[in-house]
Amino acid sequence: MHDPHSERMSGSETRAASGLSLVFAFRMLGMFMVLPVLATYGMDLAGATPALIGLAIGAYGLTQALLQIPFGVISDRIGRRPVIYVGLIIFAAGSLLAANADSIWGVIAGRVLQGAGAISAAVMALLSDLTREQHRTKAMAMIGMSIGLSFAVAMVVGPLLTRAFGLSGLFIATAAMALVGIALVAWWVPRSAGPLAHRESGVAKEALGRTLRHPDLLRLNVGIFVLHAVLMSSFVALPLALVERGGLAKEQHWWVYLTALLVGFFAMIPFIIYAEKKRQMKRVLAGAVAVLLGCEVFFWLTDGTLHELVLGTIVFFTAFNLLEASLPSLISKVSPAGGKGTAMGVYSTSQFLGAALGGILGGWLFQHGGLNTVFLGCAALCGLWLIIAVTMREPPYVTSLRLPLSPAAVRDAGLVERLLAVAGVTDAVVVADEAAIYIKLDSEKLDRPALDALLEARADT
Repeated sequence: MHDPHSERMSGSETRAASGLSLVFAFRMLGMFMVLPVLATYGMDLAGATPALIGLAIGAYGLTQALLQIPFGVISDRIGRRPVIYVGLIIFAAGSLLAANADSIWGVIAGRVLQGAGAISAAVMALLSDLTREQHRTKAMAMIGMSIGLSFAVAMVVGPLLTRAFGLSGLFIATAAMALVGIALVAWWVPRSAGPLAHRESGVAKEALGRTLRHPDLLRLNVGIFVLHAVLMSSFVALPLALVERGGLAKEQHWWVYLTALLVGFFAMIPFIIYAEKKRQMKRVLAGAVAVLLGCEVFFWLTDGTLHELVLGTIVFFTAFNLLEASLPSLISKVSPAGGKGTAMGVYSTSQFLGAALGGILGGWLFQHGGLNTVFLGCAALCGLWLIIAVTMREPPYVTSLRLPLSPAAVRDAGLVERLLAVAGVTDAVVVADEAAIYIKLDSEKLDRPALDALLEARADT
């Protein structure tokens, strides 16, 4: 038995976090690996047009957006594992359908089916079931890192796999990774006692209306929508620009993405530290959006030598990585107490819808106006986002806390008011169904002795 208050993750918690992070990573790797290669290799497929290539790039986002919240709700009722197994089998089936396709429509159908294996919410909920309160943020961060790493690996491995085995080989590798994911869940991830009722790990119907009406959450949802729309649109055009303008053979694109992602990853770290330590997240966010806008304008205005395109790609990925890392942190800060799970569900849906629209829009713009029209369209989206970003308020620099309540404390009508009167406590909500209270607090302004005294009194009731 492990100590429930231990500062270190137990062995079973480490296995849960590492196993589910790998499940996420393998699945996202399969989603992302086609990005750098579909625009160049996909034109060899029967019936391929730029518009249909764009649809194939973004198609997974449509079914992912539609099904990820329903899959999460179903997992509350029938269990996490059955939903995850079914989702990974659907994903593998979509990969095999795309691998055996000889036309662009077969690849589109495969990508739609891939997206239908929408297990994100169920995986996050299972992670919450298997980790204690004090380690949940750390475990969630491991999954976040695995997604970022899978994107970086996909940008490099996608072109290398496709060069060696063609598009069909790429999709077969994706199916194999889904099957490895099933094995990890079956034999590595520990069993849970059952689904936990936990508002921070899933969508709560009661919190949905408030989340959809929250002005700053709406701004952040628009932000992730635009970020992934711009990413998908850019990958309709950027691989072709490297071939047509930079004279770089499609088999050599991997080193451009490897360089851009490595430099971009290390270049963003000082900005993340500055944003958190100096409490300047709004400034850093708006600055990164402005840089993204500048990159799209640069791609639009210049015919670009290879060196210019590589430099532009490096700056693009620095801004992209910074925004991709900052937005979930902002969602966590801005969401109401007890509403982070719901806010993240809406945020993820916005992300997948952006990916779907971005691929479709990028392909359509390229077919009707060429490379420059795609970059101009992306610049327009970034410009819209910049206007929205500069009008947001500086986010509260708060952390979240969830504490169990005794039956008497749940019935204490004045508990929330007394907590809100403590300096540094910004929000609190009692959830009777969970016999718990969710608190948001600013650690720099917090009157810790007053909070501790109040919580000790609560524990004694």
